[in-house]
Amino acid sequence: LRNWQRCMDNPGYRTGSFDGLHHPSDDDDDEMVDIAGATLDFSTTDDVPPLSSGNPAVTENSSAGVNGNGPTKLVDPLEDPVPGVGTYEDFNTIDWVREKSKDRDRHREITSKSRQSTVALLHSVSDAFSGWLLMLLVGLMSGALAGGIDISAHWLTDMKEGVCLNGFWFNHEHCCWTSNETTFQERDRCPQWKSWAELITGATEGPFAYIVNYLMYIVWALLFSFLAVTLVRAFAPYACGSGIPEIKTILSGFIIRGYLGKWTLIIKTITLVLAVSSGLSLGKEGPLVHVACCCANILCHLFTKYRKNEAKRREVLSAAAAVGVSVAFGAPIGGVLFSLEEVSYYFPLKTLWRSFFAALVAAFTLRSINPFGNSRLVLFYVEFHAPWHLLELAPFILLGIFGGLWGALFIRANIAWCRRRKSTRLGHYPIIEVLVVAGFTALLSYPNSYTRMSGAELISELFNDCSLLDSSQLCGYQQVKTGVGNTLADRPAGPGLYTALWQLALALVFKMMITVVTFGMKVPSGLFIPSMAVGAIAGRLLGVGMEQLAYYNHDWIIFKGWCSPGADCITPGLYAMVGAAACLGGVTRMTVSLVVIMFELTGGLEYIVPLMAATMTSKWVADAFGREGIYEAHIRLNGYPFLEPKEEFEHNSLAVDVMRPRRADPALAVLTQEGMTVGEVESTHYSGFPVVVSQESQRLVGFVLRRDLLISIDNARQRQEGVVSASQVVFTEHAPSQAPDAPPPLRLRGILDLSPFTVTDHTPMDITVDIFRKLGLRQCLVTHNGRLLGIITKKDILKHMAQIANRDPDSILFN
Repeated sequence: LRNWQRCMDNPGYRTGSFDGLHHPSDDDDDEMVDIAGATLDFSTTDDVPPLSSGNPAVTENSSAGVNGNGPTKLVDPLEDPVPGVGTYEDFNTIDWVREKSKDRDRHREITSKSRQSTVALLHSVSDAFSGWLLMLLVGLMSGALAGGIDISAHWLTDMKEGVCLNGFWFNHEHCCWTSNETTFQERDRCPQWKSWAELITGATEGPFAYIVNYLMYIVWALLFSFLAVTLVRAFAPYACGSGIPEIKTILSGFIIRGYLGKWTLIIKTITLVLAVSSGLSLGKEGPLVHVACCCANILCHLFTKYRKNEAKRREVLSAAAAVGVSVAFGAPIGGVLFSLEEVSYYFPLKTLWRSFFAALVAAFTLRSINPFGNSRLVLFYVEFHAPWHLLELAPFILLGIFGGLWGALFIRANIAWCRRRKSTRLGHYPIIEVLVVAGFTALLSYPNSYTRMSGAELISELFNDCSLLDSSQLCGYQQVKTGVGNTLADRPAGPGLYTALWQLALALVFKMMITVVTFGMKVPSGLFIPSMAVGAIAGRLLGVGMEQLAYYNHDWIIFKGWCSPGADCITPGLYAMVGAAACLGGVTRMTVSLVVIMFELTGGLEYIVPLMAATMTSKWVADAFGREGIYEAHIRLNGYPFLEPKEEFEHNSLAVDVMRPRRADPALAVLTQEGMTVGEVESTHYSGFPVVVSQESQRLVGFVLRRDLLISIDNARQRQEGVVSASQVVFTEHAPSQAPDAPPPLRLRGILDLSPFTVTDHTPMDITVDIFRKLGLRQCLVTHNGRLLGIITKKDILKHMAQIANRDPDSILFN
């Protein structure tokens, strides 16, 4: 489980302190790798050395064993811990067992000291309270940022159409809020708000005014998208995309330095507002998870317990993912379930409680800011007046089938497009790509009112239930006798509704196509809102169709008894809500968390059963075409070393079939517990080694990292005399006898992992894979009758699983 990502397969390992020890090779696997939009240069480090060129390396995946008792101190004359030992480099995987062991030791020490003095007792109390305080700060900071993002995005979106004369910082709604000159039919028109055509030409109607507004809309869209992609490219390449695939990988133990840093947070917050305001087919909900995790990572540095322990920090990041969904949708419970179901790799009960608390604080903070101006926390509040009928489950399931088909089609099309972007010249010009897509989107969006409005406004419009005084085009029915109270009986469609349906059909085709090329560009881009918009449009179309079918054929057997003439039977807004859940479920494969998010999002608690039916149907249909959701597909596309917990291993291979070295390869490179010199150790090219009793016996003693070896040797040279290249390196408790004139030996048993995880060569691979998943292992040594045979790394398993699935095993890029 000493999960040292990339180090172990890297024969030319180097750190900042040991640049001169790098041994270049001619077989670089990938000199340039594109991760989440950031181009990383690996030309100075080699990846996997060919096994035929010498002893096979212990790969970085094998760069650690598991020490159940925690790391021991280096035994040197000063008996001081060596700084740097046990730390991680970029693109490594953490050692879960060592980190948890360190935290247990730290907690035991604090507990034992708390009985000795009042100061130590206070320190113990503050240490126990620090986790809750950190959750409070994460919730407050994330809620405040989310409120600012919502308000800013609304303002800039309205700026594409006009400006407020009372103050340019007012959006359209707030500008006309206090106006006494608005009418009910034209509630969004007031003298204080001027369109660009009014400001430039003085005309409000006519073809010339339309053209001026059209051009200004495109200019603003291009400006916002240009600023967004330029800022991302110049200051924080990691700020692009949704961030959820990388968050999942980081929570599994992988380290990506800078991905959750302060520059990423600042740039992602600014560019998310710009990207959403540009009118691109993307949402801000997914990136808000990334923003919340950035807040958590930064705030972790205020607390030593989380700053110095990577496993503890990942517990906080799991809670932060829940906070991100909580502030994105106003759904704190759904956020906790989202983190548990979709994102987290390790989610203990303590993290569940703290996630709940942090999501509560974030939701309260957002409600206090009130960014939507409606005194509600939910984004799309619905109030349907008619209950649903059991027979309506059939069209709800039909929407689930549509959502599953759309989800499977979208994933395949988007991955194919992103792969084309990575493998062709298209990926070399991200700014041009964003500008072309933004310009094309604005050009086609403006003529259609349903594509011109933002995704959130569109969904809110589609969820709306028509009331007596509703002036929306979707409520353009013919006027007939009304139903009881404020409800309306089902009515025949009028010309306004037919026009709206045509526009919605065109908007559906446009949204389905443009979202494929938009998601994955080098700007912050979420997928929740575009997916929900596609489903909401399809659901509204089906709902209106069912409504008209029931109106004209209420004597049919399927409508008899519950849909009599003059009754309000069918609610098209409910179909839009179910369709939105179905499409989002088809794309992400979420189930429980999605249903909870949807009813928290809309307040429609009594519609859980339709939502459940549509969500499960969409998952089943989409899984029939491939079990990967969009986030897992992007993890695989980027080559991250992520062992998917949901993926079954059904092959009947054994550990000996997967381990390295293979049967025909040279023996594994090892160190002996005594007899090797400092010079021999420093000349090694690999990043981790099993330590054996002798080359002849191959009896396993432990495991040691080359990084820890080099740091310890360098420290010993600085702090004690007589350490030269001829000095012996021993891993035994007592130094062997030496000649009187020999230099003193260097005892490094303290950095040796004496309890690495091992399996026998006949262990079935399905059991080995379960061990890797459940314990978070990075590597495991293989033995036969106690003799060391080889090593299995997480990357070996991923490559083996790729070969079984007829995929390219070299697609796992990070070593």
